[in-house]
Amino acid sequence: MALLHYLINNYKDKLIVAHINHNVRKQSNTEELFLSNYCKDNNITFECMKITEYKENNFENEARKKRYKFYKEVLTKYNSAYLFLAHHADDLMETIIMKIIRGSNINGYAGIKKISYQDNYYIVRPFLDYTKQDILEYIKKYNITYYDDYTNNDITYTRNRIRHNIIPLLKKEDINIHKKFIKYSNTLNEYNDYINYEVDNIIKDIYINNTLYLDKFNNLHPFIKENILYHILNNIYNNKDNIVKDIHIKNILNLINNPKPNITINMPNNIYVTKEYNILIFSNKYNIENYNIKFDKKASINNFTIEQIENTSLNGNDICRLNSNEISLPLYIRNKKDGDYIELLGLNKKKKVKEIFIECKIPIRQRNNYPVLVDSKNNILWLPNLKKSKFNKKINEKYDIILKYITNKEENNE
Repeated sequence: MALLHYLINNYKDKLIVAHINHNVRKQSNTEELFLSNYCKDNNITFECMKITEYKENNFENEARKKRYKFYKEVLTKYNSAYLFLAHHADDLMETIIMKIIRGSNINGYAGIKKISYQDNYYIVRPFLDYTKQDILEYIKKYNITYYDDYTNNDITYTRNRIRHNIIPLLKKEDINIHKKFIKYSNTLNEYNDYINYEVDNIIKDIYINNTLYLDKFNNLHPFIKENILYHILNNIYNNKDNIVKDIHIKNILNLINNPKPNITINMPNNIYVTKEYNILIFSNKYNIENYNIKFDKKASINNFTIEQIENTSLNGNDICRLNSNEISLPLYIRNKKDGDYIELLGLNKKKKVKEIFIECKIPIRQRNNYPVLVDSKNNILWLPNLKKSKFNKKINEKYDIILKYITNKEENNE
């Protein structure tokens, strides 16, 4: 109510009150009714959301998600650009201590910003320089009716334990300790602004189309590396719900340093980070597109085309010559299957397709979708652009089928 009283004196004609009834206290409905009547009496638009159920085990986290989703809906409805919140200096201290306990980066350790920007709107916290006691004195001075949330006394929650057990000890040491926290927060925010400036200049050259180029990344200072990864992940998650933690950065750095050339790790919300030799790919899906296409003169799928041609003097692995009398028609193009093997031309032995992919350094995310040419008996005739089978013919041998492998990029350039 203190915030509303303050804003009425400055922005009354433009105010919209967005109230959330968390429905966890007996007085929740009484508070909602009081605030609704107050807004009506003062000709202020009132929007309310009543939460009827909670599905997550973490009440604080779920309640926060629902609050900010509702705020966004109200801002959009009224085409508003500013969200005013009543966080104060005690909230700032609690948040910083929580971040230190749980682990974060410079941005997280800075706590709450007085003015921040997200999802196309500004968040403004006018009371961030004032303590809870300052606000209580403001309420007393102007005789403002307010309701005390008794759930703030429930030390089941980490923030409440910090509020009741740690903050009082700090204030006992220094009654103005909040000013030290504010200075600490402002200093870290300045550092963070500079770091973001540096990261923005670096990242445009090493992170392109969700791909991080490790040859350049690995030459950077460890501190810059961590902040680049935070920057990438925060953009992927749209800076929402404090998803990115220290452990996620550590896991990605371990992935980069892993001697295996192809490896993938899972991140929250179905995000995948894949190392492929000297690149790191961030994606929100890891698809295997099963296909089995009957070949008839030409077939295109994904980023490649295989077509039958009349003649060519070329004899690379992108060309396949076959004698129809020695194979079982029709031909099919399918993706790799577990246990696939090919009898290689000139070696008179079988070799697993998986081993060939590894030797040829085919990225792990591409292997299951890579084209395989087979006949109707499922004999592998050709791994386009990689290896030929014993069924392939040399230029001076008898053949009546010539196939050519073309990437879509090559096709577009022709």
